[in-house]
Amino acid sequence: MRTLLNRVRAALRRSDDDRERGDVPGWVLITLMTAALVVLIWGVASDRLVEIFNRAMDSIAGI
Repeated sequence: MRTLLNRVRAALRRSDDDRERGDVPGWVLITLMTAALVVLIWGVASDRLVEIFNRAMDSIAGI
């Protein structure tokens, strides 16, 4: 009985060590690429984006 209990404990310990922790470098890369795209789009079309935003806010406010 003692041996069975030790085997179960060892199996549980192993499964805790093998947990999926996620792909941190992948998420960091995706975040950096998204930020770069936002900066690029904002740099190219900032005047137009500000105009669209202001027009949308004016239509909401009823101006």
